[in-house]
Order: sequence, then C-alpha cells, then structure tokens
Amino acid sequence: MERVLLAAPRGYCAGVDRAVDIVERALLIHGAPVYVRKQIVHNIHVVRDLERKGAVFVEEESEVPEGATVVLSAHGVAPEVYQNSASRHLRVIDATCPLVTKVHLEARRFAGHGSTILLIGHQGHEEVIGTSGEAPDHIRLVGDVEEARAVDVPDPENVSYLSQTTLSVDETNEIIAVLRRRFPHIQGPPRDDICYATQNRQDAVKDVARRADVVLVIGSDNSSNSNRLVEVSRALGTPAYLIDDETEVDPSWFDGARTVGVTSGASAPEWLVDRVVGWLRERGATDVEEVRVVEEHM
Repeated sequence: MERVLLAAPRGYCAGVDRAVDIVERALLIHGAPVYVRKQIVHNIHVVRDLERKGAVFVEEESEVPEGATVVLSAHGVAPEVYQNSASRHLRVIDATCPLVTKVHLEARRFAGHGSTILLIGHQGHEEVIGTSGEAPDHIRLVGDVEEARAVDVPDPENVSYLSQTTLSVDETNEIIAVLRRRFPHIQGPPRDDICYATQNRQDAVKDVARRADVVLVIGSDNSSNSNRLVEVSRALGTPAYLIDDETEVDPSWFDGARTVGVTSGASAPEWLVDRVVGWLRERGATDVEEVRVVEEHM
C-alpha cells in the first residue's frame, strides 16, 4: 500500500451537523439529562460522545419522564410521536433534517389528492417509518426493482412516488423507471427526494473506486447512506468495506493493493477519517490525495 485517495465530499452533511448541534445546544440551555428519541444520527461514535455530555438515548418517547426535554432524531418521526409527546407534557425539540421534512410534506400533499403513494425505501428504516406515518392508508413500500414490477394499486391513474433520502441514486432511478413504465400517469416530487449530500458522496466514491484497489467506508452498520457507498464501490468492481473506525480494519484487505480509497458516510465525523488515514500512514501509505468531485455549499 502506497497511496490513499480521500473522497470529497465525505462525512457530515448539513442535516447531521445541525442535528448534533441541536443536542449540544439543548444540553447547554436545559442541562443534563436531555433525552433523544432513537439515535440522533446513525453513528455509534457520535452517540457515545453525546452520551458522555449528558444525552440519554431512548427508543420511544414513552420512556422519557413526564415534562422532560426530548430531541427527535434527524430521520423524522410519524405524527403520533408528537401527539404522544404532547400528552406527556414533553418539551420537544425537533432535529428532523429539512430534506426529510420535505418528503413528509409531499406525502401529505399526495395523500390529500387521494393518490396511492409508492414509497421507495427500506423496510424498518426510521425515515421510512416516519414518512409512512404521514399517510399510512395511502403509502405502499417498494424496496427494489422486483417489488416495483409487482406492486398493485387500486387506481393506476392516481399514483405517486416518493423515496427515502439516503438510497442509492442509480438503484432508485431504476425503480422509478419501472414505475413510470407501469404507471404512465405517475407523479413524482417537484425535485428528487434523494438528498444532495447522499448523491454527492456517491459520485465521489465512484471517482475514487475507479482509481483504487480497495475502498474503506467509515460509518456504522445501521447507516443507510454508508452502506450504499459500499455498494456503489462494489458495483464498479472495487472491493469495499464498512468500518466504524481503524480498529475494524483487516490488513489482509490490502494484500496486493497499492491504492486505498477512503470515504465516510454523512453521519461520520471527520476525526474518524483522520484516525483511519493515520493508521494507513503508519502501515506504509506515503501519498494522501483528496479527490474532489463537487463543492458542497449547503
């Protein structure tokens, strides 16, 4: 191993940065403990750091003591969470990413027109649960191309689609193409639901994967966008591995490799990248180059 290619953009997106900042500000203003429903973002290092500062993570708002402060995660929640929180007199601070809120508003709009909404996303993901809760009688989940080919709707003339913000851009476009062929009158959102940061990070890892022998993606197992980065690299034929930090790297991955690509998911802080690059330098990497495909200003 001689060379490291650092994908850019990588790491924190604006929504994650905002959500983490909200928890830290809540701790400063209200003092510990501040409760957080679900992981504020899907990264175990970020969660542990906030726990050390006084955040208490819970699965449901029902676990929060009456009258306490609760922060809702960046992934968004269903309307019933707000209702349950109000009944417990909780002080609610909403850290939902604005791009997720956009999808929620689109779901309400389509449902208001009586449309069957085909939600492209992964079963059980927090963002999908939250969006589905906006219009549970109208939404049907579509997880892949096969499901897109099979999904049935009551009125093919009144169909719409939305998508989870952290999906693979290429795979989502394939699913949308199938839906458009099946339902020529299908309506989509005014702008793509897939987050600009998700798209930028996938474009960057494609560029790096074409020039690297192996790619490391820094992110936690439950991070959808990080898993997609691994898939994007592998789809180009470049082996890729998801790691939380340098302690999870297997040196055998680099057998015969001269160039290692490194990127990080939208919920992984830059100091984890620094640690991984330091680990690679200690093992022979002398040249570290950043490969920037787009400037991110949002």
